[in-house]
Amino acid sequence: MVEPQLHRVTLPNGLRVVLAPDAAGQQRGRAPVVGVSVHYDVGFRSEPEGRTGFAHLFEHLMFQGSESLEKLAHFRHVQGSGGTFNGSTHQDYTDYYELLPSAALERALFLEADRMRAPKITEENLRNQVDVVKEEIRLNVLNRPYGGFPWILLPPVLYSTFANAHNGYGDFTDLEQATVDDCAAFFDSFYAPSNAVLTVAGDIDVDHTIELIHKHFDDVPAREVPERPSFAEPFPTSEQRGKHVDPHAPLPAVALGYRLPDPVGELKAYLANVVLAAVLSDGDASRLQQRLVHQGSLVVDVHASCGLMGAPLDARDPDTFTITAIHSPEVECERVVSAVDEELEKLATDGPSTEELTRVTARWAATLHREHDRVLSRTLDLGSAELLHGRAELVAELPRLISEVGVEEVASAAKALRSDARAMLEVEPANNSTGGAA
Repeated sequence: MVEPQLHRVTLPNGLRVVLAPDAAGQQRGRAPVVGVSVHYDVGFRSEPEGRTGFAHLFEHLMFQGSESLEKLAHFRHVQGSGGTFNGSTHQDYTDYYELLPSAALERALFLEADRMRAPKITEENLRNQVDVVKEEIRLNVLNRPYGGFPWILLPPVLYSTFANAHNGYGDFTDLEQATVDDCAAFFDSFYAPSNAVLTVAGDIDVDHTIELIHKHFDDVPAREVPERPSFAEPFPTSEQRGKHVDPHAPLPAVALGYRLPDPVGELKAYLANVVLAAVLSDGDASRLQQRLVHQGSLVVDVHASCGLMGAPLDARDPDTFTITAIHSPEVECERVVSAVDEELEKLATDGPSTEELTRVTARWAATLHREHDRVLSRTLDLGSAELLHGRAELVAELPRLISEVGVEEVASAAKALRSDARAMLEVEPANNSTGGAA
């Protein structure tokens, strides 16, 4: 894949713009489509105490019309153009995006500028979306086996501050107590143009796209945004343990959580952990799959990853290395954890083999190229990299950076995953539990 040449513009109101046109060679045989995304620098960690789930709730409100468009108009305009759209809330950002035929680019830009200018925040819309979010929580967490495992359940064990430990999906009481004034204050604080990155990728003409962006976004009023606080907190100095009773889980499970190097300031060390996670659980030949599934029959599922949301480089510091396993009731949790520790110790002592490194880095490179060959994936990754790292170019550099991770770096990453500085969360099926949830 030929990576696009990036172009940047910053509007007078502070909005940062990244443009990634398809290269001339790519346009032949490619569908004429364009991706548009807006990443706002606000996520779960920015919501105030007493308002858990507020960032996600506000994402829903941004689809409820504006001062100039009625409710559901966004849906109608995008789908009527043959496009798709959505949004998502993460630890450190919220994104909104459209994928449309390139002829409909201006429509997408108008829609994003329109709701950046003045979303329709009313009591009716708020109460309706509180109910929608509560139903989403019931469906995805409360009534689903292993709901919230590990991204909701593990942070309170590993972290001590509200920003890092609380439930980003939201507590029902907090959601119900949200007011229109709360929403207006949240919008004023975090949804200013200078707190956002607009990304446009695909079949575009750069000069024409810049003209359209100025046309639709220049008159969005500039606003001051609060300085982003540091969410850093000390690393744990002992193993932290917790338990959770899951009434829907058929089998017990365990999650181990470790602090990662700063993904922005210590990128090389962070990427060594990305490779380590792949060595541990990516494919049938991986260390934990072989040891815990195929040889020992200790677990029915095991997975290692960087990032609570399941993807690496999706958050700033602090970030989390997770290992999760689902096992039978006949296998004690401590036996599973001991086997994980033994594999980590082997990697810390000897590192992975050259064959392992070659296999996982080649697979990572292939996956990255395949993902970035899709316009929407490329658009979203460029936007998040620009927002979190200040460098959308990182997206094109990752295959090379991953391939440069060596045996020693992976061994050092494994050595840093210490049993005396981690969180351990046990999930017990309700019919097997002997106590309440921690």
